[in-house]
Amino acid sequence: MGGVTTSLEIHLASRPHGAPVAENFALVETPLPDPGPGQLLVRNDLLSVDPYMRGRMNDAKSYVAPYEVGQALEGGAVGEVLASSAPGFAPGDHVLHGLGWRSHALVTATSAAKIDPAVAPLGAYLGVLGMTGLTAYAGLLRTAEFREGDAVWVSSAAGAVGQVVVQLARLRGASRVIGSAGSPEKVDWLRDELGVDAAFDHHDGRVRDLLKAAAPDGIDVYFDNVGGDHLEAAISALKVHGRVCVCGMISVYNATGPVPAPRNLSQLIGKRLTVRGMLVRDHQDLRDQFLAEVGPLVADGRLRYQETVHDGIANTADVFMAMLRGEAGPGKILVRV
Repeated sequence: MGGVTTSLEIHLASRPHGAPVAENFALVETPLPDPGPGQLLVRNDLLSVDPYMRGRMNDAKSYVAPYEVGQALEGGAVGEVLASSAPGFAPGDHVLHGLGWRSHALVTATSAAKIDPAVAPLGAYLGVLGMTGLTAYAGLLRTAEFREGDAVWVSSAAGAVGQVVVQLARLRGASRVIGSAGSPEKVDWLRDELGVDAAFDHHDGRVRDLLKAAAPDGIDVYFDNVGGDHLEAAISALKVHGRVCVCGMISVYNATGPVPAPRNLSQLIGKRLTVRGMLVRDHQDLRDQFLAEVGPLVADGRLRYQETVHDGIANTADVFMAMLRGEAGPGKILVRV
């Protein structure tokens, strides 16, 4: 029915210990049957590469099941329907789904969402109008309880989530927006293109000192994508009743043992700080509101975004490892199959 009999997949060959290495992954050609009832055969066009995937490579209980050794990795993807055994979908449709890191996928129709490449580029549905955009929206507005006039610091601000957070904060009336990143090029982009009030490269000194220079009067909100010394610096800079959205902690994802907590946690008491973790899966009720607000901002250019697209499914694991090192490029990281 679909005319495609095999798929190229990236499998987890072994569980990483510390930073992943090439030997932890394998490129495997697997048989691909025709779609059964309620299924779609999808040729993936773009694959999403995300930091959270590192946690699923560990054999540890978490909010989602770990990847299985010897099986294909999963992530967001957009692609074209080649064959359908489900009502409402036809060959030529484009869909968003969760069976990425493979060239072709048999997708249950109920877990696929139809998308329109005439409305927005395909990559946008994986980034600024997809999971990462909703993460930014829910994390800033609901988890961090952003209010007009707040001073906001966002770490990894040139990344897929961070780039949306800094712009939403600015557009919604923040008194000051600070972004930090890991290269001079990313800092320049934050300052010159996204309009943050201050930006710094965290490699240029102690994060606490760099933040103090960027926000001498302190901050009301910290959107955390990094953890570690960044979270410690934020606690010192936060004003009374400040709020933290802990979205990610990429600085500790490859740790092989317990990592030290911020050394200034006692300040949570005197400052009456609120620190909340967030998962985008808890905020799906905001999706329509998010698309209604952010979609027009993207369409008319008031909210800008970057994507870095790498070519070739065989390079997906290398791109993932480079992303964890901060070397895969700015913005949303994608692989073109």
